Amino acid sequence: MLRRFHQSLIFGFSLFSAIQAADANVVVVLNSRDATVQLLDQATGADNGTFAVGKEPHHLMATPDNKSLIVASSAGNELVFLDPVTGKVQRRLPGVLDPYQIGFSPDQKWFVSAALRMDHVDIYRYDGASLTLSKRLPLARMPSHIAFDANSTTAFVTQQGSDQVSAIDLRTQAVKWTLPVGKLPAGITMTPDDKYLLVGIMGSDYVEVIDWRAQKTVKRIKTGNGAHNFRAAGDRRHVFVSNRVQNSINIIDQVTLENVGMIPVPGGPDCMELTADGKTLWVTLRWIKKVAVIDVASRKVIKLIPVGRSPHGVFFANAAPRL
Repeated sequence: MLRRFHQSLIFGFSLFSAIQAADANVVVVLNSRDATVQLLDQATGADNGTFAVGKEPHHLMATPDNKSLIVASSAGNELVFLDPVTGKVQRRLPGVLDPYQIGFSPDQKWFVSAALRMDHVDIYRYDGASLTLSKRLPLARMPSHIAFDANSTTAFVTQQGSDQVSAIDLRTQAVKWTLPVGKLPAGITMTPDDKYLLVGIMGSDYVEVIDWRAQKTVKRIKTGNGAHNFRAAGDRRHVFVSNRVQNSINIIDQVTLENVGMIPVPGGPDCMELTADGKTLWVTLRWIKKVAVIDVASRKVIKLIPVGRSPHGVFFANAAPRL
């Protein structure tokens, strides 16, 4: 299975866009407890500078046109827009309440923000440039991570405090259904065939597989303790899942729904980013103030880079596709 994994990566890495050029080598790391953005040189790991953003920057993502990188400052109640290649600040958008996790729908019409501390989800209309709040939707407890179906009809949100996943109809902006899952559900991702949701069960040692149309769990994939977040391998087949408690990363085959590999990683691995050639995985280590650089082929950590306190989100422009 691992041989097939590496073969299929070759196909996927031919798909990245112009923004993912070889000279786009700045790595953006969010130090959530320091309220800073740290810039690293992708080739050497050298520190290229740190600057302050609002309190508790946790997650980040590029805008659909790849012209900006949005840093979600949850306790700072703002979005900070950076140049995705250089990491320089472009503008700030205050007044976004507790943006812990953020996401654009595939059709680029909706922007969703999960407010983990405030127990609500904000749904914004997006016109390609500006965000307009359309609905603030209360959820049970601690809405955490977000995924979408391919047709942009539904946003799926994990709720760590109530051990649930909720499906939100983006047209009516109402909750369609809520499903109980395992303890402390965190990361969530849709399989490339749009058939299953994968949910990292942080309070246990598995990934929950949900048939979202049938609204039921169909499988539990055994991982390490603290299954937390996902990063697609770019080949439309495999996905990495970080295990914060066991200090490991698993590789999941999204066709067979099997765990096909494991990478030992110290220090509470959390968010991940993959180079465009698929050879190197960068991982934030929440507990030891470092970022790990992993050689995917050998499944070994090849470098540990010091960063700030509680590093969380990580991004670089020349990344592998996110499917």
